[in-house]
Order: sequence, then structure tokens, then C-alpha cells
Amino acid sequence: MDSLILEKKIDSILRCLNRIDDRIPDSKHEFLIDLDAQDVVILNLTRAVQLSVDIATHILSTTNQAVPSTMAEAFVSLERLGIISPESADKMRRSVGYRNVAVHNYDDIDLSITFDIANNHLDDFKTFVKQILNNKK
Repeated sequence: MDSLILEKKIDSILRCLNRIDDRIPDSKHEFLIDLDAQDVVILNLTRAVQLSVDIATHILSTTNQAVPSTMAEAFVSLERLGIISPESADKMRRSVGYRNVAVHNYDDIDLSITFDIANNHLDDFKTFVKQILNNKK
């Protein structure tokens, strides 16, 4: 596992989370009418998810695990290896669902859910990063 690759991806995740924190309005109403805030938050959430998947697949590439067939399965594989907790694996798997909607426009993005994620679930990414860093030692 290349520590430099992991460090760069982790730094990028933390930058994304900081951008979200900096740009998310205090109220849901403000968010629903602020197109720039919506763009910044959605872009950085999807980037944080993608970077987390990249970290997972990078780690898995150094193991004997089968290559996951979906992004969400990468987190399940990390859980099986004891690298992340079951709770973290579940939260990260669900984040992939959000990313897929945002990137592929399967449905219209629910901005209320986006606001909730930005206000209540950024720690899910921070927990994931901490677990990766703790396992790297």
C-alpha cells in the first residue's frame, strides 16, 4: 500500500469536507435557494465519496481479496478485513448511493437530504479516515 497515495487522497477528502463546512448555510431554507452553495456541497460530497472508494480499492489491491464488483462492496471488503467497523462500512456504502444519484442523475437530487448529510454526516467521512489511518500504523 502506497502511503503517499493514501495521504493525498485523505488530504483531498478533508479539503472537501472543509469546503462543505465553509459553504453550507445555517438554514435549510437558505440552502434551498442558494444555487452556488448547492453546487459546492454536492460537488464536494460526491468527491469525498469517490475519494473514499479510491482509498478502499487501493487498500484492497494489496490484499488477496477479490476485486469488488461495486463501489459499495469495497467498504464491505474493508469491514471483512477488520480495517473499518461495520457501522462505518454501512455509512460509507450508503454514501455511494447518494453519489450515484448526484453523478448519474438517476433521480432529482433531494436537496433536503443533501442539507442533512452536510450538517449531520460529515463525521462519517472523518471516522472512515481515522480508521484507515489507525490501520495503516
